[in-house]
Amino acid sequence: MLASGTTFVTRTPRTRLLTEERRREIAGVVERQGRITVNDIRRLFGVSAVTARADLDALSTSGSVVRSHGGGIRPLTSGPDYPLKERESIRHDEKVRIARAAVQLIQPSQTVILCTGSTSAELASQMRRGNLERVTVITYALNVALQFADTPQVSLVMIGGILRHVSNAFVGPQAEQMMGSLHADHLFLSTVGIDLEAGLTTLDILEAQLNSRMTRAAREVTVIADSSKFGHRSLSVSATLSQVHRVITDEDAPRDMVNALRARNIEVTLV
Repeated sequence: MLASGTTFVTRTPRTRLLTEERRREIAGVVERQGRITVNDIRRLFGVSAVTARADLDALSTSGSVVRSHGGGIRPLTSGPDYPLKERESIRHDEKVRIARAAVQLIQPSQTVILCTGSTSAELASQMRRGNLERVTVITYALNVALQFADTPQVSLVMIGGILRHVSNAFVGPQAEQMMGSLHADHLFLSTVGIDLEAGLTTLDILEAQLNSRMTRAAREVTVIADSSKFGHRSLSVSATLSQVHRVITDEDAPRDMVNALRARNIEVTLV
């Protein structure tokens, strides 16, 4: 049984599969079932955990699998995005490093806007650990708001509207209207894609419209996104690159895009 609760026919592992044969079969399982874990690979193919992880890393590099904590999942298409719980495990180590770098930008008595998404949730977690003083957080994301529900040193402003279940976030005209009356020192903006022409894009039109309103409300806009988001375009533009002050990403970000961003006077931090 896979981690998702779905089942497939179990077979006796072959004596030895060639590496590429094994990886093709792993990719086939992911395509059919949506995910596979390291333990699934060990059981199915009789290999070590080290080999299973190497297979997943290779399939991630080729685009056949999206690497997640403890396994891999089917790559995102132009259809519905992953539920938030699944996104939290994808590139988790990179998100932790990005969040730790982002929290260093926040000073006492400042107001920050946090978007929805797993990287924003990790930033909220790092803010809790950092014992920041007299900080105000504006957010429309339930998972972010819950991080500060029992944090007295953080003043929380929760934006309401229409609940988007896949991201546990409130969007829509009511949210945009409320955001229009607020101001912040920092916006930490998550994104589905970073493209040199299109800018920052996301899958949901209402969320993109709210993000656009947030960029106008913030004095500084910092994009927090792992390297897998570079070079991708999604449905709706949430911000242009001219509105971005800095990008914090991991060291696997494409060097040509990093250089292009810096040429536009956008600060890029690689962690």
